[in-house]
Amino acid sequence: MDSRIRTLTETYGQSLWLDGFDRRMLEDGSLAELIGIGVHGVTSNPTLFRQAVGDGRDYAESMRTLMQADHEIDGAGLARWLMLEDARRAADLLLPVYEDTGGRDGFVSVEVPPYLAHREGETVEAAMHLREQIARPNVMIKVPGTREGLHAFERLIGAGVNVNVTLLFSLARYRMVTDAYLRGLARNADPSGVRSVASFFLSRIDVAVDRRLAEEGDEAEALSGATAIACARLAYRHFGQVFGGEEFRPQQSRGALPQRLLWASTATKRPDERETRYVEALIGPDTVATVPRRTLEAFLHDGEVLPRLTQGIDEADRHLQRLEALGIDLAGIAEALEEDGISRFTESWSELVRVLQQNRLGVARRYAEG
Repeated sequence: MDSRIRTLTETYGQSLWLDGFDRRMLEDGSLAELIGIGVHGVTSNPTLFRQAVGDGRDYAESMRTLMQADHEIDGAGLARWLMLEDARRAADLLLPVYEDTGGRDGFVSVEVPPYLAHREGETVEAAMHLREQIARPNVMIKVPGTREGLHAFERLIGAGVNVNVTLLFSLARYRMVTDAYLRGLARNADPSGVRSVASFFLSRIDVAVDRRLAEEGDEAEALSGATAIACARLAYRHFGQVFGGEEFRPQQSRGALPQRLLWASTATKRPDERETRYVEALIGPDTVATVPRRTLEAFLHDGEVLPRLTQGIDEADRHLQRLEALGIDLAGIAEALEEDGISRFTESWSELVRVLQQNRLGVARRYAEG
């Protein structure tokens, strides 16, 4: 295990997951290598999967096999089955981590189709179907943290499905997530086997807030770049209050575990920022940091591993108060970011289906020609 990751996990209690993987990483051994140095989970999303599929070369053989089994399969069907294949293979690679950590880590996190973000019943059905089709104990289903998504999340936790609640941009919505988790645990006859994370997105918050600060003049602009970390630290404070308090105790006595906070969107958006700034600022126990490959490499090269997550809580409170005094509507910004995230993922999913439909025709033509 890499020494930095060892300190992160064994000393400070934070897990490191890779944000994004593809067929090439599964086949060339690079994902197995990353797991060997301490990466304890992987996540996917439609945008990353679309980029991985590309021109279809890495997936051509699988596409041919699927097309032989089902001559009528379309682009959407190919997308689902290729994603399932990748998820199963990644889950198998991560299974030893899952077993060694007692089911705490070793997950592959796979999303329901993003166009279901505001459809509770269909989200539940899609999540159950994904779990059954992947058929691995270490799969975690990604459900967007919309209001409808949170109703689905509660039902899924009640049914014993591992869930990653995604696209969280505000403290208010995170509080709704923890409430839904507790209700879901209460609905579960045996909650000891269920695992969940709440994915709090970071860099997108700063991009949106900093744009508003720039409109308010130099004094306001001095607050730039600090909002996401402030919100994350206050979310972690809420995490401690909920899962260290009386409300969680009845479920804890039945074997339930806290829902860990997961830091998402950790790649910096500005070239003048340190690549690892979000990761380094939010190291603390019972959390997960997801990092894209570029950020992981930067962290392995010169990342600073210190427990900073609980530092500056009072300053985080003051920062949000200053934003409020400037008339910056964090709730409105969070709502816009949520809808933008859903829209982007839905567009990526549609583009993925379109590309696979085209590739399907190309693969069929090439194999027909011999």
